[in-house]
Amino acid sequence: MSQFSSEDEAELQYLLRQLLKSTKDRISGAPSIECAEEILLHLEETDKKFHNYELVRYLRQHVDRSLGALVEAETELGAGGDAGASAHDIHAVTRRTRDSAEYKQMMQTLKNTMSLVVESLINKFEEDQLRKEETYRDNLPGASEGRFNDNCSDSDSSFNHVSKGKQLQALAEQLDSSQPKEVRWEALQKLCCAPPSDVLSCETWNSLRTSLSAVLDDRDPDLILKFFAKTSSSSPFNLTREIYSSLAKSLEGYFLSHKLSLPIGSDGIDVTRPDISRLLKQMRLINDFQKEMPSFWIRHPEKYMEEVIESTFSLLSVHPDLGLASPGTEKALEPVYLLALLDIKATWFNKWMHSYYSRAVIFRLLERKYKSLIVAAVQQCLQHLSDCEHRSPQTSGSSQWSIYTRSELEYAFFVHSLCVLGKVLIYTNGRKLFPIKIRKHKDLYSLTDLVVTLINIMYQHPQPPRTDPSHTVSLAPRSLVTELLWMLCEQTESAAECIYQSPVIETLLAPLIRLLNGEQVSPAGSLTHIADVLARIASTDRGLALFLNDKSLDLSSSKGHIIVQFTQRLLDKDLPSLGRWEMSPAVCGAFLFACRQMYNTCEGLQILRPYGLHSCIAAALKEVPRVVSPISGPSLIWEETLQDSLLHFAATPKGLLLLQSTGALDHCVAYMYSRFIKKLQVSRCEKFGYGVMVTQVAATAPGVMALLNSGYVQELVVKLWSVLECGREDLRVVHPKSTPMDPIDRSCLKSFLALVNLLSSGASVWALLRGQPLPQREAYPLREVPSTIADLMDRLIAVDSDAKINSLFNYEQSHTFGLRLLCVLCCDLDSFLLLESQYALCSMLLLRQKENVTEPAEAQGQLILDRLSVERNHLLVRVCAVGGPSERRLPPRALQEGPDPYPWPMFLSYPSAPPQCYTLDAAMLPQSKQGKILTSKCAGTHARTHARTHARTHAGTHLWVIMNMNVFIMCELFPRYGRSLGLLKDEGTEELALLLKHSHLFLAAQRATTHPSILTATDWLAATLFLMMAGDGERARRWLVDFSSLLCSAFLWPARMHSSVHLPAPVAASGIPPVYWCTAHYVEMLLKAEVPLVHSAFRMSGFTPSQICLQWLNQCFWNYLDWPEVCHYVSTCVLMGPDYQVYVCVAVLKHMQPDILLHTQAQDLQVYLKVSQRPHRPPHLTSPCCTSTQGVCQYGAVQGLGGVLCMGGSYLSGQTHR
Repeated sequence: MSQFSSEDEAELQYLLRQLLKSTKDRISGAPSIECAEEILLHLEETDKKFHNYELVRYLRQHVDRSLGALVEAETELGAGGDAGASAHDIHAVTRRTRDSAEYKQMMQTLKNTMSLVVESLINKFEEDQLRKEETYRDNLPGASEGRFNDNCSDSDSSFNHVSKGKQLQALAEQLDSSQPKEVRWEALQKLCCAPPSDVLSCETWNSLRTSLSAVLDDRDPDLILKFFAKTSSSSPFNLTREIYSSLAKSLEGYFLSHKLSLPIGSDGIDVTRPDISRLLKQMRLINDFQKEMPSFWIRHPEKYMEEVIESTFSLLSVHPDLGLASPGTEKALEPVYLLALLDIKATWFNKWMHSYYSRAVIFRLLERKYKSLIVAAVQQCLQHLSDCEHRSPQTSGSSQWSIYTRSELEYAFFVHSLCVLGKVLIYTNGRKLFPIKIRKHKDLYSLTDLVVTLINIMYQHPQPPRTDPSHTVSLAPRSLVTELLWMLCEQTESAAECIYQSPVIETLLAPLIRLLNGEQVSPAGSLTHIADVLARIASTDRGLALFLNDKSLDLSSSKGHIIVQFTQRLLDKDLPSLGRWEMSPAVCGAFLFACRQMYNTCEGLQILRPYGLHSCIAAALKEVPRVVSPISGPSLIWEETLQDSLLHFAATPKGLLLLQSTGALDHCVAYMYSRFIKKLQVSRCEKFGYGVMVTQVAATAPGVMALLNSGYVQELVVKLWSVLECGREDLRVVHPKSTPMDPIDRSCLKSFLALVNLLSSGASVWALLRGQPLPQREAYPLREVPSTIADLMDRLIAVDSDAKINSLFNYEQSHTFGLRLLCVLCCDLDSFLLLESQYALCSMLLLRQKENVTEPAEAQGQLILDRLSVERNHLLVRVCAVGGPSERRLPPRALQEGPDPYPWPMFLSYPSAPPQCYTLDAAMLPQSKQGKILTSKCAGTHARTHARTHARTHAGTHLWVIMNMNVFIMCELFPRYGRSLGLLKDEGTEELALLLKHSHLFLAAQRATTHPSILTATDWLAATLFLMMAGDGERARRWLVDFSSLLCSAFLWPARMHSSVHLPAPVAASGIPPVYWCTAHYVEMLLKAEVPLVHSAFRMSGFTPSQICLQWLNQCFWNYLDWPEVCHYVSTCVLMGPDYQVYVCVAVLKHMQPDILLHTQAQDLQVYLKVSQRPHRPPHLTSPCCTSTQGVCQYGAVQGLGGVLCMGGSYLSGQTHR
């Protein structure tokens, strides 16, 4: 079918009309006819509904009817009988079809028919339009007068009663500047009543726009401004651009021709004056355009946006020549003054600089043509500084609201310039505009010169000329400059080029140095702002290094020392040149915050510790009055400031020891808990919450007891129980809660990780659970919520009765949660020994395992394989099979697919050995003899260099009796491990027990005080030496006695330094071991310098490297490294020095970096580090410490880390002379 009937033409006409209605919005939004044609031509590419239009469907059916048979014939001919056709065949068929006579006839017929349809539509549209106009003209009185009505609209307007083009042409002629004012006014009124779309789409718009620009020079341009505002809101961007350019050029010409001047002296500019009011209205409209245009100019060609920006810069760069403009003489009023009055903080420029699309054009124009704008802004900052230095600052402006004095206009221009410069400086291309040439400056003006100028402005009087209570602080020079400097500090590149320069830092520290030297500083009120800027600088890594290590000033100490010295003297009120108000708590708190950015890092605390700032803060805290009264608000704020400053010492291991020594640990932790439950931000420079600090505090016994006393532990347990068992009370139960598929549901993961962080350290587990029996009641009410760790273990872990099972709403999920938590706890061998000796958890788990059979009454019942039985089997194998990653096999925690879902045997006996498949055969470990060789060399070295001492004592026997259960468990597990390695031939149990007893008695004689509540009484080094000496207990005892004379023993033998007489009394009483506050401290410091990604991963996860390293070092890497590597670790630290403890830990963490980053993203880093069974070294390497020392020793040699670590500060005095 190639011909169209009359019915087909009518149907096509209807379908075409429907298509035009559907695309009306797209076509009406086109700025020109050409654009409308482009929209229709590319409608298939831009409209998702294109193939659903009825016209498109009709045409497709017509093509199928006309060419269907031809295409099928060509396809069969081209395929040649094949099942499929290639792309080449398809193109060939298409080409032959388009060349055929049928296709040409169809296209010609379709074109002719569509032409007739379109022509018919046009004629019908014109008839309908004329009919509407006649009807409207008959019904409208006064229409013959040719005036427009005010109630006209875009859709149905009285403007259509005459020819649009002729009418607008006539209006353009009437608006010409040669016409009388009355004629122009009447024509403008008519134009304002016309629909903007009709005005903008007419052919005479260009001439009309020229006439409208001339009208702007009249005395009362309100009507034309209203027309521009109305037109711009409904016009496309290209026409808005023309309107904006017209306004800008009109203003530019006015300023150049009239040459207005700024007032002199006390005179001011009255904004109600007609000429000034007219200029302000035009500038206000321009400013509104400036703020709105960035929201849609990205959708248009760049040349439109460039024209808008260039016309703006051209207007702002107008400088009418009135002669020399020196202070006290006449100066021209420039457009930028009016723009600053309307938008003093340059909001328009901030919006323009937001996207790269416009920012690139701005910087290109500034560099090529309009750098004078940057010069003028800098010149205004210099002028403001000069005015502040040579005259007394004005604290108030004109008493009349409508009059602005010259100083107020200059100040508005200064604030506007400052905001513009701040946005320019944070971008690289903006900083490339410098250096610039400044009037009255011989040399080029650099970035550093500008920042120094801004800092000097910050030192001047802070009040703006016109004191408005709502804007006084936000418009004060100090606040503005401080905000700008903060902005520069946040960007790495801008901070490096603008802030981290010696002249800038010297200018910031100059007032502090003068005050330390007893000189007067005027004004001293800028100290708070100086401290805020210094804090922002110190909060970045490069800024911190600049403060701690750079000594470019003419002083013997670094910049950080100057800040700490000044803060210390502020706290002691030892600055005679400062008044009482200037040493207020607000100033002291600001500088304490700056110091906090340094001492809450390991390297910062290491350098600033000699100043004893923690003691000064603690002394100031004791002087704060404790009386609570209605007027004690400032005292309470000062007390919280001091507590917060002391609390941040706990961010590092050594800082926690210093905090403990002040006696304010409990108060600071209570303060932290009060902010923690309110979910308050740590500080304005901290990106994370209190998670890391809580974990750091929980690593020690005193810290975890402080958390317990503050209520944090109870809050954590109650919150966990609410999400695990209760659920949200405010949630309506419309559908049942879905059954969790993961062992630990996502809703409980946060509480689980918080518990792991709290109980990660063996010392914290001993402090919370030692001597705490499980409740073991006959009934557990459903509404009873546990409040302690012991209660939680009783309800979730020791589920050994029907009453406990029935008290759980989600028994399987809750018990799995408890078993997973117990698995993490038992990875710390100290924690495992306490839990097993006190609660007999293994026996309880075995009993539950044996009861989990199909027929409990019969002995031959088959074991049920479920989540709990598999979890219990994994846990029992983990705690009973000792060894490194390649020395034991742990069963999986999930069933496998296939006929045998769990081929691993169940562990059903304790304390006997686990099934053989979980441990390696001794024949597979021939390399274990290497440990014996290394140990013999170590023992010979000590025998040659130190006199053997043989001290025996029976003091402390009662402690040995208390801990004999732990020794029994050790003597059951670890000799078995030695026999599997081929190190022990006989039982070895009695020999190990005797060695541990002698070691305990030997160390008890060196303890000044005893703290059984926090004493772990587990000597892992002695157990390690027992295996290294092949079970020779006497030889191991003599080695330990000789080894105790070395300073290295204080770190490699943690049990020796517990409450030791060789430590100062406060340190010994703190219960914090040197391995934590010294070794772990340096691990964190070195990790941040060498492996920053791992250090950041720990902070993001809320965990600390010191916690996992403390566990590794306390138990000599047992269950984490294979036996040969354990021997390498002990031997290396003995022969090379205790600083190799640090290197080993850093090397292991560096090797684990990919996995650490992966598990940080998965939010289970703590669990991975505790329970991971992946080897911590590549299989082909012998030892991680041997591979690490090649690079890390060089760092230690440069930094002197080994010597500092061995000395241990002043806490281990007298050890080197024994």
